[in-house]
Amino acid sequence: MSDMDPGALSKVLLAVADTIERRKRGEGMTNTDGRSYVRGLLDGAPLTINDKITEEASELCDAIANESDDRVASEAADLLFHVMVGLSSRDLSLADVGDVLQARFGRSGIDEKEARGADEA
Repeated sequence: MSDMDPGALSKVLLAVADTIERRKRGEGMTNTDGRSYVRGLLDGAPLTINDKITEEASELCDAIANESDDRVASEAADLLFHVMVGLSSRDLSLADVGDVLQARFGRSGIDEKEARGADEA
């Protein structure tokens, strides 16, 4: 297990989010041709992003079942990155997701899921 403290983890996630937002604005293209991977994903949203999230989720599932912890962490990083790009495409952030998770604290996951099912019916 990693010994990265929560503050360092927050800094990494914030730096990734900032980079995604800068690419979204067309800033900081790093390719010699002036292209950005993030910008390409955003330009193809939502289909391109959805395809990448599906692909990365599948690769993570396979890694969890069959590969090393390092591969699991790598695939999880890929999935999280693409989820962050997808959130950005909708003008959302991990903070928005954090708000939802925080609101769920103190409530049984089973009860929460059942309540969502009732709300969606």
